[in-house]
Amino acid sequence: MDGKRKTILFKLFGSSVSFMRRCLFSVLSVGPVPNHLAFILDGNRRYAKKWNLGEGMGYRAGFLSLMSLMKYCYELGVKYVSIYAFSIDNFRRRPEEVQYVMDLMLEKIEGMLKEESLVNQYGVRVYFIGNLKLLHEPVRLAAEKAMKATSNNNNSILLICVAYTSTDEIVHAAQQSCEDKWAAIQSSVNIKDSQDGEEKDTNDVIKLSDIESHMYMRVAPDPDILVRTSGETRLSNFLLWQTSNSLLYSPKALWPEIGLRHLVWAVLNFQRAHPYLEKRRKQP
Repeated sequence: MDGKRKTILFKLFGSSVSFMRRCLFSVLSVGPVPNHLAFILDGNRRYAKKWNLGEGMGYRAGFLSLMSLMKYCYELGVKYVSIYAFSIDNFRRRPEEVQYVMDLMLEKIEGMLKEESLVNQYGVRVYFIGNLKLLHEPVRLAAEKAMKATSNNNNSILLICVAYTSTDEIVHAAQQSCEDKWAAIQSSVNIKDSQDGEEKDTNDVIKLSDIESHMYMRVAPDPDILVRTSGETRLSNFLLWQTSNSLLYSPKALWPEIGLRHLVWAVLNFQRAHPYLEKRRKQP
């Protein structure tokens, strides 16, 4: 009987907390709600050291925080969530640490495909963003499978940046733009000559839209808020192209410590700065 009472009390408490959170989000929704939140998941290893945990346990604790934060974002009505999960530079870490992260990533990707997962509960479409050929093959294949399995979901979008740096993304986009433009020039039969010689075809010039159409992040609008935990203010080569008009928020909490209060504070700061940010975005 005691066990049954505890179960009932636990459910009642959970329902009360969920109701209070929905009320809080209803109040926040009176103002502008960010369409896209991006997160740099900083502090997993420091969290493990702080609490004398195994290094891998910091990443596992960080994953639990990620699931909670994603749930809050989707309940609030945030359409796009981007996370900086693993940088290209992170491959320089100790091989055993890299292998642990790859194994954990594989485990969690496979968990995404389960019917009861958060991804399926909220109708989330998953994109893996970055130079995916650098991933260990089992992880890359699992990522491709997850993207295909969630391709019909359209309620929300989760962008997981792995084997990613912004400089790699920009170089890739520039290279692809040059290759496409050169192929178009080679196949063109409409070369016009003017009195002064060959007339320059404006279609031969690489435009901003050409570069952006080849960005890894072309599937999402620019972030409204970029959050980096652990009090760091560096962007660490993350979304350098896309964050020129984004609000930056750097809570001192390590990533596994991030919670609802941090999300609420980030949204309140965004709402306060929204008129200025909108004005900047509209400037030519």
